[in-house]
Amino acid sequence: MKVVITVVGVDRTGIIASVSRIMAEQAINILTINQVILDGIFNMVMIVDTEGAAIGLSELQSLLKAAGDELGVEIRAQNQEIFNAMHRIG
Repeated sequence: MKVVITVVGVDRTGIIASVSRIMAEQAINILTINQVILDGIFNMVMIVDTEGAAIGLSELQSLLKAAGDELGVEIRAQNQEIFNAMHRIG
């Protein structure tokens, strides 16, 4: 399953490292990463492949929420198919 991870919040050191570390620790492959900082606001979208993951989506969501709380950013993880359906235009 592919998962879309979004991160939004005030920029600070360690955001990408923290999210990437969780992916590596849980055997989740990062397929695509795109990030930008606009006027001090960090915004990242990451697409990952959880096929060989050590945990399920709900556990990943919990780990990312805890990391986001520590970093002061909002981190969300959604099944890519659901994410696409929610953001489809027309």
